[in-house]
Amino acid sequence: MNSSVPELQSLSPGLYDVGQLAILGAGFALLAYLLFSWISKDEVSARYRPSSHAAVCLAAVATAAYLLLYLDWDSGFRLQDGVYLPNEEARTTESTRFIDWSVTVPLLTVELLAVCSIAGAAARRLRFSTMAAAFLMIVTGYVGAQVVDQGRDTVALVVWGLVSTAFFAYLYVALIGAVRRSLPTMGAEAAASLRNATIVLLGSFGIYPLVYSVPVFVDVTPAWFTAMQVGYSAADVVAKIGFGVLVHKVAKLRTAEDVAAGRDTHPEPVWSSHVHKSDGVLPELGRVAPAVLDRLREFPRRGERSRAVPDGG
Repeated sequence: MNSSVPELQSLSPGLYDVGQLAILGAGFALLAYLLFSWISKDEVSARYRPSSHAAVCLAAVATAAYLLLYLDWDSGFRLQDGVYLPNEEARTTESTRFIDWSVTVPLLTVELLAVCSIAGAAARRLRFSTMAAAFLMIVTGYVGAQVVDQGRDTVALVVWGLVSTAFFAYLYVALIGAVRRSLPTMGAEAAASLRNATIVLLGSFGIYPLVYSVPVFVDVTPAWFTAMQVGYSAADVVAKIGFGVLVHKVAKLRTAEDVAAGRDTHPEPVWSSHVHKSDGVLPELGRVAPAVLDRLREFPRRGERSRAVPDGG
């Protein structure tokens, strides 16, 4: 049995407004998170800064996607006789989400692995495999939900959903394995935050396949299409912002641990939840690379030359 296309539903003004509010709310939240990520990226040491860089990229892409999504929603329906009727532009609302996820979900795996203790070639292999699995999970889901018969073919939904689930399962196994190997290498507070971040990420991931599977069993109604917008928007906020804030806390706590143990330096004191975790520590001069020392020694000589040559000389 074929189900109706979710995006081509006629909506009452109330349902239209709820969908618009969900999209706007998530978009503004992601914009705020983008600013937070950019401002706070230097609060962690260079060892964990790739996590902050991934968060900035992720927030930028998601914010831009929600801007496009709002424009699709605003121009994709027209009010006629008290009902919002879809037009050809409404068809792109779900495609915009899949484009967003194909970039941001792999970046979520980068963000998590950057604060784990996997290093070297093992880290590179795991990062590549999880990013590839995340991308393929989204692309194969998109084929079933949007490409084959506009998402109305039940068999295609099931087949491509199962293919997507295989990549989904690999992500769970790989990420949980990386986190479990990392927990014994960090302090109790950082370990608890990393564990919470993993639960938030993988728990929010579970919302997407649930929404995907609904058209397999029932026809999509206008109310359900609006509920899809609310569910997807809420899941994006939790998976990107809630998870990201927790990962940033892990990165700060691990920075403080490294500074306190003498394994690394950080120029500013580290604070977490208004609690002082470590002092600012600058690199020892003897540990600075010789090329950097040579450049530092040049500054006094340049100053002497500038004083020796009179103005206009």
